[in-house]
Amino acid sequence: MTTTPSAGSARDHLAALGETIRGDFDRNRRVLSFGEYLELVLASPARQLRSAAQYLVDCFDHYGTSTIDYPWGEQRRFHLFDCPWDGARDRLIGQEPVQNQVYRALQAFVRDGMVNKLVLLHGPNGSAKSTLLRCIGRALEHYSTLDEGALYRFHWIFPAQKTTRAGIGFGGTTTAHDAGETFAHLPDELIDARLSDELRDHPLLLIPAEQRAAILDRAPAGAGGDYLRHGRLSHKNRAIFEALLAGYHGDYLKVLRHVQVERFYVTHRYRTGYVTVEPQLSVDATERQVTADRTLSALPPSLQSVSLYEYGGELVNANRGMIEFDDLLKRPLEAYKYLLTTVERGAVALSSANLFLDLVFLGSSNEIHLQAFKEIPDFQSFKGRIELIRVPYILDVRHEQKLYQEKLSEAAGGRHLAPHCAYVAALWAVLTRMRKPQVDRYPAPIAELVAKLSPLEKVELYAFGTAPASLTPAQAKELRAHVRDLYAESDVYPNYEGRIGASPREMQVVLLHAGSSTRYAYVSPVVVLDEIAELCKQSTLYEFLKQDVQPGGFHDHRRFVDLVRDRLFERIDDEVRTALGMVEESEYVRVFERYTLHVTHWLKREKVRNPATGRLEEPDEAFMREVEGTLEVTVKPDEFRGNLIAKIGAWSIDHKGEKPVLETIFADLLKKLRAAYFERHKKAIARGVRDLVKVVTGNEGGLSAEAVAAARRAEATLIERFGYSVESARDLVTMMARTRYPG
Repeated sequence: MTTTPSAGSARDHLAALGETIRGDFDRNRRVLSFGEYLELVLASPARQLRSAAQYLVDCFDHYGTSTIDYPWGEQRRFHLFDCPWDGARDRLIGQEPVQNQVYRALQAFVRDGMVNKLVLLHGPNGSAKSTLLRCIGRALEHYSTLDEGALYRFHWIFPAQKTTRAGIGFGGTTTAHDAGETFAHLPDELIDARLSDELRDHPLLLIPAEQRAAILDRAPAGAGGDYLRHGRLSHKNRAIFEALLAGYHGDYLKVLRHVQVERFYVTHRYRTGYVTVEPQLSVDATERQVTADRTLSALPPSLQSVSLYEYGGELVNANRGMIEFDDLLKRPLEAYKYLLTTVERGAVALSSANLFLDLVFLGSSNEIHLQAFKEIPDFQSFKGRIELIRVPYILDVRHEQKLYQEKLSEAAGGRHLAPHCAYVAALWAVLTRMRKPQVDRYPAPIAELVAKLSPLEKVELYAFGTAPASLTPAQAKELRAHVRDLYAESDVYPNYEGRIGASPREMQVVLLHAGSSTRYAYVSPVVVLDEIAELCKQSTLYEFLKQDVQPGGFHDHRRFVDLVRDRLFERIDDEVRTALGMVEESEYVRVFERYTLHVTHWLKREKVRNPATGRLEEPDEAFMREVEGTLEVTVKPDEFRGNLIAKIGAWSIDHKGEKPVLETIFADLLKKLRAAYFERHKKAIARGVRDLVKVVTGNEGGLSAEAVAAARRAEATLIERFGYSVESARDLVTMMARTRYPG
């Protein structure tokens, strides 16, 4: 039984709510007089005397960074792009090099004292250019709500004429209402007019330039930039300021009584400090004369005769923040000239005045439009005003998998999502983006190794640092040492790696079709692969499918489907073997840990303590040689062992204070141990897999009770540990068994 709240409880609730909002209003210092704001400036100059570029840099810094260790080098990741204020919704996955280039461009603007370039992100369609820019804009919105991100503008307040004898302090005697130091806190009923500033001029611009410089000199070097050091009030604010100064016969402090400083917040929805401009033909700033507006009839006569203008448009709305030009190069050529001149000068020219801007200009473009733009005769004059930052497709299969996992979860609509759906889509997509290595860029020993890389081997080298199994340990080490060169090999080419291939937008269609398929009661990775196979038939629709197959299997998109299918069944096979208890990852690690322990003591010529007896014994030579035989070591044992310990030492230098992680350092060697175990136990594994298939398909008749129990335990492990359902385990294990364990 529910009860209706009483009128008294509702009033109490509203009263409490009112107190909370009032407290927030006061605590956030939403409205200040100019004197109160100046106290804020002097108390915290670094925070209050920021240009738009510095504000963005501070926003990046506020959310912090971490270092990500990739096989091709360490990268700094800005947590801003993880969207922590919004539960990671619509976060940017990967793209750390691009994040750092944008940050460096912003820092350059701060050093130069002005934003004199437009930062243009360019790349293929679907490479996350817009996602990156939206993350920055959304971060600004959240940052502006925090104390450390507070932003202020000002308005002009004119008290009611009836409260003065001679009218708003223009000479004569005043009453108690306007005799104080400020009109900023007057209640609405005592205000005749309030003039807002659409451009959101910084309140400090009300101080003359020479005196303003003295305040700026107290702030950190470069604070405020050219905008605060040399900027001027907008035409409208200047006209009001001069009229008041004349009316008060030069009494500057009386002019400041009319100033009400207000905190404002960056908001995309209401186009304040963050505006997105779609491709269009209209200009980005407008003006409208408002002198005849009847809302201004309450102004004193001396102001009613002044020509005042109201400004609008995207540049005005975005001032003191950032403006994003979506698909910038779809705009007509004349718009570029107008816009880039505005960027270079930091001002926009209107018929009545020049508006000084404090604004970061960001834009995006696809490669097709950029290439066309480069071919126009005026491009060279534009080039110096644009900071080009390339945004390629993701080349790390782990990042692509995270992206698709989110899309598939949405597409599944509550249905069970079988394991590996996102993985197969991500692996195929990244395979389509691989370029054949340019062998002639490398010295002879490396060139031979690079030339043999297949698309799949290149993908695994980029993501995991895993060298091909066919290489010797020395060759694998040499190849891994050049992963950075391989990754950056095509950076200077127009047709760089990551420019051509399956777009996440195209893959999203595949995922939506797979998610809505009714072939199974769940979303299956097999259906995802079938949808990819259908996509491959549409070679007339997609440019990347028109590429010729190159030696080594590059651009062989149809074959990639079979390759990914094999890798899918390999993963399912691994999980089944683990579930059956026939493969235990920790066992390989324990064997390898024991091996490295014995090798370490062997090199030091020290004895090893036997954990069973507690006695000190010589390192077990037979055990070490057995492991080396399994690893197919071809060099001399002492050379292999020395290199092994040296590699652990090198890792420890790069990861001070951390315990060596053998699974990471020697992933390729552990993989060989695993494969050797499989070969030795192949028959037993095949028997266990067949028993599992019989149990999950309901055909366990003829099996021993022990075999049925083992299969049931394996099925439960697949469901609880690896995320299968009863149906997906049945179907996928059966398909895998037909392929890998026939008979």
